[in-house]
Amino acid sequence: MKTALLLSGGMDSLAIAWWKRPYHCFTIDYGQLAAEAEITASKVICKKLGIEHHVIRVDCRSLGSGDMAGTPPDGYAPASDWWPYRNQMLLTFAAMKALPLGVKSLLIGSVKSDKSHQDGTIQFLESMNTLLSLQEGGMTVSAPAIDMTTPELIRHAGVPKNILSWAHSCHKADVACANCRGCNKYFEVLYELNCGMDRLG
Repeated sequence: MKTALLLSGGMDSLAIAWWKRPYHCFTIDYGQLAAEAEITASKVICKKLGIEHHVIRVDCRSLGSGDMAGTPPDGYAPASDWWPYRNQMLLTFAAMKALPLGVKSLLIGSVKSDKSHQDGTIQFLESMNTLLSLQEGGMTVSAPAIDMTTPELIRHAGVPKNILSWAHSCHKADVACANCRGCNKYFEVLYELNCGMDRLG
């Protein structure tokens, strides 16, 4: 059964690519500020793993909000990096590309901390899975790391440190700003992983 992964080039989706080795990976430029860096990081990991990489470009910046769109957060935003209906949008675009490629299983890189957003919860993923599986092609959606933290996922996947350094997590720019939730998470995860290695040593 052909599988495909929504690959943003961040730590979570990179680790799932390393772990699951899907047949296809889709990176979507939907108008987010860091799109080109995400595409570059994704291309590098796919080339390393021999995965077919596809870039989908649909400019939705005028519909976005928050850090990723470079605008003030929407009134509904639970955090500064919230983009309305983002995972629903990305899964829909990915499924549209995946269908003619014969993909039956679509993976997304949601982890435990993403449950702070409604579109990162198990209930949301189950609903999207039901919606897609009812439609032509009978595609399924799953998040293999939904109950893992990012450090747990990285350790489980066995991602080497030099590969992890390829990830791009910044929400605001193609060069890490060191001042957004994505950059903060990146530094926190690296710190936890390095402390864990020190304790093991």
